[in-house]
Amino acid sequence: MRIVGARHLAGVAPRRKALTTRPPASSLRAAILVAFAASLGLAGCASIEPQGEQSFKLETPPLPPRPPKPESEASAEHNRMVALFDGEYKDPAAERYLNDILAKLAKADDRRSEPYKVTILDSPIVNAFALPPHDLFITRGLLALANDASEVAAVMAHEIAHLTAKHAVRREEEEKRAAVISRAASVVQNKEKGQEIEASARRTIATFSRQQELDADQMGIKGIAKAGFDPYGASRFLGALGRSAVLRTSLIGQNASADKPDILATHPSTPERVTQAIAVARQIAAPGIGVTDRDAYLSAIDGMVFGDSPTEGTVRGRNFLHARLGFAFAAPEGFVLENASKALLGVSADGNQALRLDSVKAPPGMSLEAYMASDWIDGLEQGSIETVDVNGSPAAIARAKAGDWSFRLAVIRFEAGEFYRLIFATRIESQDSERQFKDALSSFHRASPEEIRAVHPLRIEIVTAKPGERAEDLAEKMATPDRTLEFFRLINGLEASAPLQAGERYKIVAEQK
Repeated sequence: MRIVGARHLAGVAPRRKALTTRPPASSLRAAILVAFAASLGLAGCASIEPQGEQSFKLETPPLPPRPPKPESEASAEHNRMVALFDGEYKDPAAERYLNDILAKLAKADDRRSEPYKVTILDSPIVNAFALPPHDLFITRGLLALANDASEVAAVMAHEIAHLTAKHAVRREEEEKRAAVISRAASVVQNKEKGQEIEASARRTIATFSRQQELDADQMGIKGIAKAGFDPYGASRFLGALGRSAVLRTSLIGQNASADKPDILATHPSTPERVTQAIAVARQIAAPGIGVTDRDAYLSAIDGMVFGDSPTEGTVRGRNFLHARLGFAFAAPEGFVLENASKALLGVSADGNQALRLDSVKAPPGMSLEAYMASDWIDGLEQGSIETVDVNGSPAAIARAKAGDWSFRLAVIRFEAGEFYRLIFATRIESQDSERQFKDALSSFHRASPEEIRAVHPLRIEIVTAKPGERAEDLAEKMATPDRTLEFFRLINGLEASAPLQAGERYKIVAEQK
């Protein structure tokens, strides 16, 4: 979670005409999280630049400093991607391992191309992408989901295939062509016909993009097979993506980080893709022929940070603590929390309640009551505004109504020039929902040094299964609070009924002490 500065709120539409649709009563979870995926930002931190060595050659005057070289387009795009995904994650051992895979892929390429170089992104989101001329980005979230070298090789080869086939250029050309046809149809025929052609064009583009994914899968699988990797790694990873999406949806409703979409947003893991991936692999070799290098891969990611970056706050069950910003918060019982890049989001187990905690810059000279009454939110009941104290911080609370949903709102002045906003949404107002809101509000406080010291980052730990040890036994060692057995099986690529193999190595998520 970062300090933010936008005005889109949960289910209560901001006062912008383009965003006045209310969430349907049949889907609180989806409606809340779509609205919660607002555009927010973080103020930067100062740094001290190292000083250069002094020159003691007094006989000649020092040369004027050289002007900085203009940033190339490729370098600018590289830096933009790194910034978008929370910066670079420095792990020399993992980088060397991944670059070795990329070197093998390049060596097996008939075009004898220069190897791509990997940048690991410090993000729990599952994503990977390639940029010209030779940049390959992969998140540590994806590395945590993958289980061997062939799976990661398949992902990287797929992304490189998109560039090789110039898919982005072709899609842009298709979209431009469709737009021209739609405009022409509107002019020479009629508006209704133009809309019909536009809808047809959208379906064509969707089919076009889907075919690009299938083509990239096929190219990637053939590429990793030529490099000696197991061609079935692609289908295994696609299956893991599908299971990950199901588990994520069941926990938090949907992908809440809409500003940084995970790989499923652009590369859907469909049964069709898995089926084709298996079919392509079967044309190459029987299962068990190619290299998986599972042990070496697990060693390369052993100790890697898992989940949220510690600098952006940590979720432990229903508790959240942000050491850098200096506050702690607890959601009501039964809530699942997600630390999205723009806000802290929470959804109740039954999907009938949700919350959002974010931060905005306080308008100069504006009181809490005036801010609450300003145009940042629709449906506000002006007469409900009152001032309260939240653990020593002044705050204003109020009520709002939007469609079938009721909202309890709080704005807290935590630091000078900074407001924190808590939005609590419920389908049914009751004494219990009011108590939950007030309990959540009263939990917001300045984190003590002891609280901050007690929170340690989560990391991937590689353990070896002992004889007779079950998946349930290793799942009990997991530091993830929700559905640990399902999560253990997911990150280890295990089917529900698959037993552990004694002597085999597996991933668990442990809290670093």
